[in-house]
Amino acid sequence: MEFDNEFEVPVPVDQAWDILMDIERIAPCVPGAELTEVVDDKTYKGKISVKLGPVALTFNGKTTFEELDAANHSAKLKAQGTDAKGRGGAHANVAFHMEPSDGGTKVIIETSLQLSGAVAQYGRGVGMVKDLSQQIIGQFAENLKNNVIGTEAGAAGADDPSAANGGNATPQNAPQPVAAPVQVGGMGLKVIWNAIKRLFGAKGT
Repeated sequence: MEFDNEFEVPVPVDQAWDILMDIERIAPCVPGAELTEVVDDKTYKGKISVKLGPVALTFNGKTTFEELDAANHSAKLKAQGTDAKGRGGAHANVAFHMEPSDGGTKVIIETSLQLSGAVAQYGRGVGMVKDLSQQIIGQFAENLKNNVIGTEAGAAGADDPSAANGGNATPQNAPQPVAAPVQVGGMGLKVIWNAIKRLFGAKGT
């Protein structure tokens, strides 16, 4: 199945690229995801958890960047994962690029996803999977804005003497909250963080 997603990052394109390529930093922003190993500068291992009504799934997987084009702010990656209890798996080819927008930067993601085993039965509807992926990406974008971009702005404000007393700046090294598993009622399915998804987000296997 194939589907597209997009989200906004409230910073210029060059800055957005640098932020999103810092995988270790942004991985905690992906709902339910955990980065477990940095294999090299293009390969990451991790896991992502999701609840489908009463069913809890945890995918262990690996993400590898196959193309990185910093000049054009685009990339292609391959992600694969298997359910920890052997109920199937997911394989995704993801391409994304960034372009300027009124709000800063728009990130456009194209995903080709293949499901196997019992997992494929949970996610038979393309619309269902697309809606869930957009939910994950939406939460990721919000976490990115609050926990990564917001801390940078806070750190910059802390350098301003006027912010020294009573400011609301967040310390740059403040711990980021651990993302809870994504929950989907009824017969949904979550397979690929993508987002990131992840984006991106959590490059992992």
